[in-house]
Amino acid sequence: MTTTNGLHATVSTPPPFANPETVSGLGLKYSLISDLFLKHALAAGNNTLSEIAGSMKIAIVHAESVFHLLKTQQLIEVRGMYGEDYSFSLSAAGKKVALERMNVSGYVGPLPVPLAHYELAVRSQVGRTKVNRAALSRAFHDLALPPELISRLGPALVSRSSMFLYGPSGTGKSSLAERLLRVFDDIVAIPWAIEVDGNIISVFDPSVHRLAEVTSPDQDPRWQLCSRPSILVGGELVPTMLELQRNPETGSYLAPLHMKANNGVFVIDDFGRQMISPRDLLNRWIVPLDRRVDYLSTAAGMKFPIPFEVFVVFSSNLHPAELGDEAFLRRIRNKIFVDTAEPGIFDEIVTRRIKSLEWESQPGAMEYLRRVCMERGGALRHCYPGDICKIIESAAEFEEREPMLAKDDIDRAANIYFSGSATFGPAASSAPSSAGTAVLN
Repeated sequence: MTTTNGLHATVSTPPPFANPETVSGLGLKYSLISDLFLKHALAAGNNTLSEIAGSMKIAIVHAESVFHLLKTQQLIEVRGMYGEDYSFSLSAAGKKVALERMNVSGYVGPLPVPLAHYELAVRSQVGRTKVNRAALSRAFHDLALPPELISRLGPALVSRSSMFLYGPSGTGKSSLAERLLRVFDDIVAIPWAIEVDGNIISVFDPSVHRLAEVTSPDQDPRWQLCSRPSILVGGELVPTMLELQRNPETGSYLAPLHMKANNGVFVIDDFGRQMISPRDLLNRWIVPLDRRVDYLSTAAGMKFPIPFEVFVVFSSNLHPAELGDEAFLRRIRNKIFVDTAEPGIFDEIVTRRIKSLEWESQPGAMEYLRRVCMERGGALRHCYPGDICKIIESAAEFEEREPMLAKDDIDRAANIYFSGSATFGPAASSAPSSAGTAVLN
């Protein structure tokens, strides 16, 4: 496939993404294809052949083959022609059959691809981009990072195995994890849905998969050309998100998060803070991380394998030894410590922030901010400049003036941001009320 770098391009499409020449080349039972055709026709009422092909995500030539066969079975009535396009509706017998099929499965969506084709596609699309220091520097161009951290991240990306980012909070681990996908600038094909022994699993998710600006004249419409997917989850992660989720109305399934992230990056942020315990999550993935295969189960108990070609990134302010045993940690070969910022890096972060905000800076304000953050925060965390600047900006808006980096504003923001100087509890509550305190009876 061809890298576009944001430009519109034409790509050549290798199997299994190329459009098959015949209906049998779609790799599915004819009954599934014809049943879905009838259900689409039932839902739409009056149809044209091009409309059915579009809603089923199949080539017009394949839709026409199914159309003629259903017509010979007297399940379709032709209404007329729009140029070379047929206008038709279901006959009474066709409606009866379609309703029967709807009772078996209410799925009315794109035609799926078979599991075998999906596995071939995922295995063939493992990251092919060359990873070197220049590529990594480009990916993190908007972050101020020490060279030694780049040196540790590089080999981990080259290995394409899982990564554990750990260190104090506020040191930029989440920002690092979110940008890892920038290293891979190529295009992958994502199916709308896959079929496993008659079960349909929806895979394409517009909230995860970003369509690429490419065209391919011979592409199978059941596949979408996308940028590599990236999913970030935090404390909201629960066990059900890692399993098939059945739609009780249609009987079809939604793919779990890591399946949607295949050929991309899956970041588990604030690892150890989820409702699912670290041990349960690590046990759930100990085999997939080691063997690159996961097993899913349908509601009927059928178990089947799917490829697990996911670059998993765990990000935590807890030490790895607190989260898993030696057997699991051995499978996460890349454990990278992200420390607080050195003064030079901290000053660069402040400089970039002020430049992006187009603020004026009082002489000596940058050094003063660094000293205040060190004294009040105990260390120079990467998050401090952005957080302090947001408070200064809000205060300036409240006072209807232009914001700037000044010592008085830094002190005011620091008193709001850092909690170490506050006195509270029984001793504070027994103190006399000061001016400006409202007493409610």
